[in-house]
Amino acid sequence: MLNLWNLLFLSFVHFSSFGVTLGGVSGNPFTPKSSFIRYWNKEVHREIPNTHFLLSKVSPLTAVDSASFSKLAAHNNLASRLPSFCSSAKLFCFPDLSPSLEKHSKDVNFALYLDRNFTNYGSDRLAGLDSFKNYSENDNVVVDSFRRYSRDSAGHKDQFSNYASASNVVDQSFNTYGGAATGGSGNFNNYNHEVNVPNLRFTSYSDDSNGHGQTFTHYTEETNAGQQSFSNYGKNGNGVPNDFTSYGKDSNVMGSDFSGYGKTANGAKDTFTSYAFDSNNPVNGFKSYGDGGNAAVDSFSSYRDQSNVGDSSFQSYAKSSNGAKVDFDNYGQSFNEGTEKFTGYGQGADGQSIGFKIYGRNTTFKDYTKKGVTFSRYSNESSTASGKVVVSKWVEPGKFFREKMLKRGMLIPMPDIKDKMPARSFLPRTILSKIPFSSSEIDQLKRIFHAGDNSTLGTIMLDALKECERPPSPGETKRCVGSAEDMVDFATSVLGRNVEVRTTQNVNGSKKNIMIGSVGKINGGKVTKSVSCHQSLYPYLLYYCHSVPKVRVYEADILDPNSMEKINHGVAICHLDTSSWSSGHGAFLALGSGPGRIEVCHWIFENDMTWTIADS
Repeated sequence: MLNLWNLLFLSFVHFSSFGVTLGGVSGNPFTPKSSFIRYWNKEVHREIPNTHFLLSKVSPLTAVDSASFSKLAAHNNLASRLPSFCSSAKLFCFPDLSPSLEKHSKDVNFALYLDRNFTNYGSDRLAGLDSFKNYSENDNVVVDSFRRYSRDSAGHKDQFSNYASASNVVDQSFNTYGGAATGGSGNFNNYNHEVNVPNLRFTSYSDDSNGHGQTFTHYTEETNAGQQSFSNYGKNGNGVPNDFTSYGKDSNVMGSDFSGYGKTANGAKDTFTSYAFDSNNPVNGFKSYGDGGNAAVDSFSSYRDQSNVGDSSFQSYAKSSNGAKVDFDNYGQSFNEGTEKFTGYGQGADGQSIGFKIYGRNTTFKDYTKKGVTFSRYSNESSTASGKVVVSKWVEPGKFFREKMLKRGMLIPMPDIKDKMPARSFLPRTILSKIPFSSSEIDQLKRIFHAGDNSTLGTIMLDALKECERPPSPGETKRCVGSAEDMVDFATSVLGRNVEVRTTQNVNGSKKNIMIGSVGKINGGKVTKSVSCHQSLYPYLLYYCHSVPKVRVYEADILDPNSMEKINHGVAICHLDTSSWSSGHGAFLALGSGPGRIEVCHWIFENDMTWTIADS
């Protein structure tokens, strides 16, 4: 006797043998897209056009694949077919890396090389040069793993140029890099420039090496929301010079963690120049830095200068070292005070020479003046008298504007409204309902999506789940949705069934000056409420949707100010009640004023959307 699933399967095969038309879309009536069209027509008091942008986000799975993966999800067995599931359902998944068996017996010049896993690369190499150029550039999801790189080499040089620049989500790990190497050098130039969500790990970097210097130039400049970690960097090294230049410059919410740096090294020379300069909310942690070192020279120059808030922690710095020379120059001249903590600095050290010049805005060092630490200049003030003008540089021009700017003929800047998330699709509700969605079930989710412990993907999922589980703000109604049907349900629960959903038509005009053309007022320009939906980074397409009371919503033609031709059709929302917003909100940094004193408008970015009551 055939069971129910087999009957459905045969039905799917039968219907897939001929085309049907449903809601203006030709295809199998059992596909996720056809199912959503039926759901929309049932729940919303207007038909959805077959060219509607929301339809492009519905799962592309065939009827057969949808049923097959739904069955796997019901039996908690999606992990067994993950590569096929990710490809067919258009999801964001990391590739599964297996150890590479490739061997390179001579010097190699790698150019335009993508997503490779190197094991035992350059080990025991004598002299020569290995060069990587344009490595993993301009890609979406970059996963690279280097194991035992240049280990036990002698006089060998390594060069990485333009490494993973302009990529989106980057996960890279270097294990035992340059371990026990003698002589030679390594250079990383223009590493992870303009990357969104980098996660970089260097473990056992230059351990037990002898005179093998490493240089990082233009490291993670202009990056966004990532994390870097260096563990056991230069540990037990002898005469190892390490240099970081222009580290984390102009980055946004970037975390760096250095642990066991230069520990028990002899004659080490470490230099950090322009560290986290001009960055926003940098989080830097140095633990066990230079501990037990002998005759080391450590220098930090222009550390966190002109940065905005952030968190810095130095713990157990130069502890039990001998004859070390440590110097900080221009430390912490931030515009807005962050959190800084120094503990165990120079504790138990002998023959220390420690100096601070132009140290700003932190008082945790008052006890160190009794221990031989010299401050050339200490400042309780920021390096600029006007915080507002300087801090506003972290708010992109045009990101926020006033309602009066939405008038025909106005010339205004438009921010970068381009969607920087990886391309993904919703899941069918039949599959979504069978996959856990809770931070308490993160281990099960990591198993499903092949995310290892402490992995980038695991962190991405946990961050999204915690944001979805966060209690709503006062007056806010919120829900995270992973299917188009769930989004319709939330929007109609807030606004009723007579709704419309809008987004900005394209990205033309981004990062340029534009001219406002004709302006339309949604709901007649009345104060109303809307449901705004913003993407979250997750394996499948996930939106954070929330109700927004007391707003006015506009549509506007966007013109090229030179040719006066229409290049875009934008949707803007103006928040009329900002009284519950933080005084440090970017809108007030850009526009002046404060909570509850002004309205704030912004464009709906690419692939975000806003729902309103439909105009009659």
